[in-house]
Amino acid sequence: MFPKFKKYISDTMPFLNGKKLLVACSGGVDSMVLVNLCITAGLDIALAHCNFNLRGEESDGDENFVRQIAGTLGVECFVKKFDTEEYAQTNRGSVQMAARELRYQWFSELLETKGFDYVLTAHHADDSLETFLINLSRGTGIDGLSGIPAVNKKVVRPLLPFTQNEILEYARSEKISWREDSSNASTKYLRNKIRHQIVPLLKELHPTFLQNFGNTQKNLQQSEILVRNHLNEVKRELFEQRGDDIKISIEKLEQYQPLDSYLYGLFRDYGFTEWEDVKGLLTAMSGKKVISKTHTLLKDRDFLILSGMKKSEDKIYPVHLNGEQGKLPIKLKLENVENLEKQGRNVIFLDAKKLNFPLVLRKWVKGDYFYPFGMGGKKKLSKFFKDEKMDVISKEKQWLLCSDKEIVWVVGKRADERFKVDDSTQQILKITQLT
Repeated sequence: MFPKFKKYISDTMPFLNGKKLLVACSGGVDSMVLVNLCITAGLDIALAHCNFNLRGEESDGDENFVRQIAGTLGVECFVKKFDTEEYAQTNRGSVQMAARELRYQWFSELLETKGFDYVLTAHHADDSLETFLINLSRGTGIDGLSGIPAVNKKVVRPLLPFTQNEILEYARSEKISWREDSSNASTKYLRNKIRHQIVPLLKELHPTFLQNFGNTQKNLQQSEILVRNHLNEVKRELFEQRGDDIKISIEKLEQYQPLDSYLYGLFRDYGFTEWEDVKGLLTAMSGKKVISKTHTLLKDRDFLILSGMKKSEDKIYPVHLNGEQGKLPIKLKLENVENLEKQGRNVIFLDAKKLNFPLVLRKWVKGDYFYPFGMGGKKKLSKFFKDEKMDVISKEKQWLLCSDKEIVWVVGKRADERFKVDDSTQQILKITQLT
């Protein structure tokens, strides 16, 4: 197995040589074989072990075992304990998904803070088959049938060409120690049911079933590359970058058929899963939106607006007259001037004596109103936004500069009449929004 492993690294993953690598090590046979192969190949590795606290003393035993192995090999070992069940309940997901999220979040932290180049996991050919069957049973596209990728950004899987039997045979021949996970024998979980009840039957159908399946997955992976290349061309045609957002013409989008397939291919990477809702946006009223964990897709007249999700911005920022603004979300320059100049969207002039400092920078809330400069009368901010033809996302991004509870400036849009410079003004304050 080792010559095959070394050739696979040399042919497909030469970038691992000379890099600082983190091996995900559970203590099971797969990860222990991966550790052995990496050490034998002369790769620079450290171990990372996740204790998910799901099997009591057995989990602690796995942790101690990995620590001992690291000590014997003379490699660094990182261990993290998780309250996996609490995380699953809080995020309303399965224990398996919780463990996966926690594991990869921690790996990312280690890459960033400890200077590792890649994380190596011990997924093998049988794992890829199981993932294929799980995705097939749930319904998926070609990407879900293409198996586990050998390289996914910083996550690398050097054992994918090897079967579970090859790994077990190597472990026994090299007298490699490992820990058995009792939960792997349980058919409580879907993956284990497939592993113990379905895969053995499939292998009985044909002696080379796993090899044949591997060839099929290679064909699917190549097909997926063709599809992705085409979708990238479609994105270049349809996706118009507007600052932080992407604007998409619905008329042009609907020309691509089959539409359902294009919607899935174009928007799947942005976290969307409710495809009927996404399709419904095309004929929905303006202002309707669909939200994923990472993005918002908004219907704005004849367009879809794709935006990244940002943390709710309900913070209030003080704006001081002396120029020490701290960390404001937008750049403002305050200065006293002698003469009144031309006022514009990004520059306003105010009567400093009418203001109470520090001013406040905040987002708008329902019920806000102001007296638009040049009008004299009061106007609700929601009506002003409508007149300005601002979409939902633009309104969410809009900042207000206030004196106490009164709006002084809808920043970059319109100043308030009540704070304007007049004949009695003794001190003129110029405020500029810097780009």
